[in-house]
Amino acid sequence: MYLALTGLISTALVGCGGSEGGSSEGGVPVVRWYDEPANDEHAEAVRRCNEQAAGAWRIEIVFLPNDASQQREQLVRRLAADDRDIDLISMDVIWTAEFAEAGWVEPWPAERAAAVTEGVFPSVVATATYDDQLYAAPLNTGTQLLWYRTDLVPEAPTTWDQMIDVAESLPPGQNAIQVQGRRYEGLTVWFNSLLASAGGAMVGDQPDQVGLDPEPTQRALEVMQRMARSSAADPSLSNYAEDEGRLAFQSGSSAFMVNYPFVYESIRSSAPEMIDKLGVAPWPRVDENEPAHVTLGGFNLGVSTGSRHPDATFDAATCLRSPENQVIAAGGGLPPAISALYDDPRVLEEFPYADLLRQQVEAGSTRPVSPAYNDVSLAVQRVLHPPDSIDPEADAATLRQRIDDALNSRGLQ
Repeated sequence: MYLALTGLISTALVGCGGSEGGSSEGGVPVVRWYDEPANDEHAEAVRRCNEQAAGAWRIEIVFLPNDASQQREQLVRRLAADDRDIDLISMDVIWTAEFAEAGWVEPWPAERAAAVTEGVFPSVVATATYDDQLYAAPLNTGTQLLWYRTDLVPEAPTTWDQMIDVAESLPPGQNAIQVQGRRYEGLTVWFNSLLASAGGAMVGDQPDQVGLDPEPTQRALEVMQRMARSSAADPSLSNYAEDEGRLAFQSGSSAFMVNYPFVYESIRSSAPEMIDKLGVAPWPRVDENEPAHVTLGGFNLGVSTGSRHPDATFDAATCLRSPENQVIAAGGGLPPAISALYDDPRVLEEFPYADLLRQQVEAGSTRPVSPAYNDVSLAVQRVLHPPDSIDPEADAATLRQRIDDALNSRGLQ
């Protein structure tokens, strides 16, 4: 969660008008970190790292836009123009292959790579890896869980079919299931999680090879279709993203919600009367005999190939993703990338369900690690929106063709 910037930390930060990229101040290299919008936890990490560097280098933050698509657009434009202002980048996990293939981020040397992946979930390391090479340091992670009303549902369902059955048996006005059905990245995440949980994948063994085997693809689409046409579907499902679903759940209209860990603190602070009846459980399975493989989110740290101070930037990135700084970031709702930290009392305080969260990250799935991922996601969104229009058999075939076109640069229709 992102908090207002306080006066205490403002001296550690700069906006877009700060020092010239790659410059040195008094002989000290300035590492400019292009980061997601301001939050106190990252500012504290910068303060700590600058103190530990003891004058060897200094980090300054440049804030990217709030919207993830706008973040990517700004970075792609500037990196493609060989902008030397950028040293360090907060990279959404879905950007790894695109930025690596374009030559915009440096591969991590073996010794440095070993240091920043030690103890990190293998599933999270996979989000930072392309063509068997680490291109970013895991900073944090994230995965959805199932949230439910314990006063309405004594025991959490195990599968999607069970959840829909239970919700349909509850009184109208309290029985909605909140999912992300808007035409945006969250819709792709929902499909990818269902597909992976059914044993499938969007992309094959080669980056330009489509996956989408018929049986798991149709099964994933059957779940989406049933959910969207169910009496438990929110009337606004096709317009809802994560926060709209959270607000609807808090209003009391919903029995279930699939969403990220940020909702716990949001509900605890803005709807405290609900916290005692808030249950959390594993994301529902597709196959009752196979745990769900939920799509991982989060951010990694990439070193720009245009950096004038690559060694200092690698050092700065290594410090920013240190175990202590990941614990601090947990206070802002960002789950650590290092497995052992889920036993830390400070992390447990922020995530009382930390063991469940760890289990889901361990079993997590990635979105396609492909330079064409942006087009792949757009293809999914175009075919599967609105969710109540899904035809499992026909759309499975259409998806296969559209994603094959995206992977092989044949354009989107």
